[in-house]
Amino acid sequence: MTTKTNEPTEPDAAALARMTENMSKVEALGARLSQIMLNREGHQASLDAPNQELFAKAAQSYWNEAVQNPAKLIEHQVSFWTKSVSHFVEAQKALAKGKLEAPADAPTDDRRFANPLWKSHPYFNFVKQQYLINSEALSQAVADVPDLEPREKQRLGYFSRQIIDMMSPTNFLATNPDALERAVATEGESLIKGLENLISDLEANNGEMIVRLADEKAFELGRNIATSPGKVVFRNRMFELIQYTPTTEKVHATPIVIFPPWINKFYILDLKEQNSLVKWIVDQGHTLFMVSWVNPDKSYHDVGMGDYIEEGFIAAIEEVKKITKQDQVNAVGYCIAGTTLSLTLSLLKQRGDKSVKSATFFTALTDFSDQGEFQPFLTDDFIDGIEAETKDKGILPSIIMARTFSFLRSNDLVYGPAIRSYMLGDTPPAFDLLYWNGDGANLPERMAMEYLRGLCQQNKLADGGFDLLGHHLELGDIDVPLLAVGCETDHIAPWKDSFRGVQQMGSKDKTFIMTQSGHIAGIVNPPSKGKYGHYTNPDISLDYKDWLEAAEFHAGSWWPTWASWLENHQGDEVDARIPGANGQEILCDAPGTYVARKANS
Repeated sequence: MTTKTNEPTEPDAAALARMTENMSKVEALGARLSQIMLNREGHQASLDAPNQELFAKAAQSYWNEAVQNPAKLIEHQVSFWTKSVSHFVEAQKALAKGKLEAPADAPTDDRRFANPLWKSHPYFNFVKQQYLINSEALSQAVADVPDLEPREKQRLGYFSRQIIDMMSPTNFLATNPDALERAVATEGESLIKGLENLISDLEANNGEMIVRLADEKAFELGRNIATSPGKVVFRNRMFELIQYTPTTEKVHATPIVIFPPWINKFYILDLKEQNSLVKWIVDQGHTLFMVSWVNPDKSYHDVGMGDYIEEGFIAAIEEVKKITKQDQVNAVGYCIAGTTLSLTLSLLKQRGDKSVKSATFFTALTDFSDQGEFQPFLTDDFIDGIEAETKDKGILPSIIMARTFSFLRSNDLVYGPAIRSYMLGDTPPAFDLLYWNGDGANLPERMAMEYLRGLCQQNKLADGGFDLLGHHLELGDIDVPLLAVGCETDHIAPWKDSFRGVQQMGSKDKTFIMTQSGHIAGIVNPPSKGKYGHYTNPDISLDYKDWLEAAEFHAGSWWPTWASWLENHQGDEVDARIPGANGQEILCDAPGTYVARKANS
């Protein structure tokens, strides 16, 4: 009988030879990597960090405080020194015992340090503990910087966190036990695969560092994602219109048309049957149309918000009315498309057009007075950089937006995936949500700047009105029955800000739902999962805190609540409408051609 041991064994000569051979391959891949970086297309440097003025103000403020109150600075420094020296002494004491062990270490729930070696091995433990001490000192220094405006301090805090996250020892091969163990176990093969993954990602994004989050080979539009049957029944330069095949013999007379955000692709609402909002709506007996936006190239540089309204929203509504022979539609706008739906509704009101019977907003912002976590990206230096980038390329490339969104959750969406892919050599997972997340779309130059300057920065729609298409558009013009959904942990469109915008709309019939979870999971929450609940309160006049405190909690998905609300706006039942049955031209099968266009193609 043999006893297994966890003691590491020394590699034999053959294994060392294989590792040496693999290391030579790493060098060759490194040369290839260098060539890619030399030829990278690049972007405006101002998009990588704030201008030096922010750091200069912070440093000046910090040192002014040190002069006025030196005891405070000394307190900070002594605390940092004491913790660092004590940490070093404890490590020395542990080694002096003659055993390869680390000093006693308090447990941490930080997933980055899950490997037992971070606790047991003196080298890794020392690196981890000193990193945590350094992180605490930097965070405290930023928190104690006086005399900065709140927005500047928030921005300083954001970028200091980016530095802290970037300098984590898990991000470097020499201080990542998982990567070192994998490299030894695979005789260096993991490093080769990691470099190949890195090079592949760089080549796919013209030299930009965007980590691939999902295995793209695992998914095919129309085969295992975006599979709801339907037909493309209309196409112009802005969008394709999908009419989905009914699953019931009778349908409600008033059709539904969904306007998804054009920053991403529509199929987040139709990933698979189990969580497809598209399928669920059709199964409830609705005639459903989906707008699939074009992925613009530089030829769209002069396309603005007005074009999205006239050639997008209004054109789609008119086509749906024509196909269904109805005078009105129930319109849905998700995220930026919800913002634009509010502009459209104001415009239709001023034109005397009653084509929209009801409006539903998914996580839509119309009042940008509180910019939340996006505040660091909405200051002049960053927006100036975006403006220069769009003038140079004619579009705001999707990779710029993808990177911006990712760094709001950098450990989960940047460094964690990068470690797994580039240092451990793992293939990205076959995860449909992450595949969609990486399938972004560009924004036209004019539209991007109108949105960022006029709506986000200047908050014109909520603060006095937004001039567009020869009209002065205001939230108070919106008078159709409406329902808005905000998500509790949404960091892109915080629910309290969505709520504040709805309060300013002129409709007498207003319903607000706050669902648990975030920007995606809060919306894509099928009843079959029984996962996230939601809150309702008919008194929209309350402050958002008071509204939530008095709200009623409902277990499970908000979808059935929405369906009940729609009952007053869906009309009588009619025979199911088959795409093309009335002689309407069928252009192709769903999900269409526009959705397949990649942002960098």
